Amino acid sequence: MLTVAYRSHYSQVMDTLPLHHTKWSDRLAFDIALTLEGSGETLQEVMARHKISANDIIFFNADPVFLKKVEHYRDEVREKGITFKLKARAQAEELLTTSWMLIHDPAVSPAVKADLIKSTVKWGGLEPKTDAVVEGGGGGVRITINLGPNPQDARTIEADTTEVTDVAAIESGQ
Repeated sequence: MLTVAYRSHYSQVMDTLPLHHTKWSDRLAFDIALTLEGSGETLQEVMARHKISANDIIFFNADPVFLKKVEHYRDEVREKGITFKLKARAQAEELLTTSWMLIHDPAVSPAVKADLIKSTVKWGGLEPKTDAVVEGGGGGVRITINLGPNPQDARTIEADTTEVTDVAAIESGQ
């Protein structure tokens, strides 16, 4: 049975590290998946490296999110083997914590912080896809037809998008 002090310890850790939204890391889930698939370290080695106890394992084993993450990694290992991309993704999850700490460290230069923020936005897929989307914001269609070898021979047709609320009126021709 887990004690109140044990739970309190993890609550305090979670409050001090904003990126640790769980009591376990993706790297731990990955290592456990490798162990269960017979491709990694022993459970005792994983526990020693992650500095966790048998009680921690029991606690994590009751977490459906942890179990889902481990199963996801196990499926990937079974289907694709241990790929470089899978290893890199597991490492990247852990490096976000380091990035967060550097961004909030007053001793780190603003240039380094800016690069880390830009990289995080890029990795998260949060960059705007095209300049047209940023400028227009509402979408639209732009078609360019080249009618010859010279750029002045190109013809461009642009149209704005229209929001349709009554499909029946359009279909009936009204």
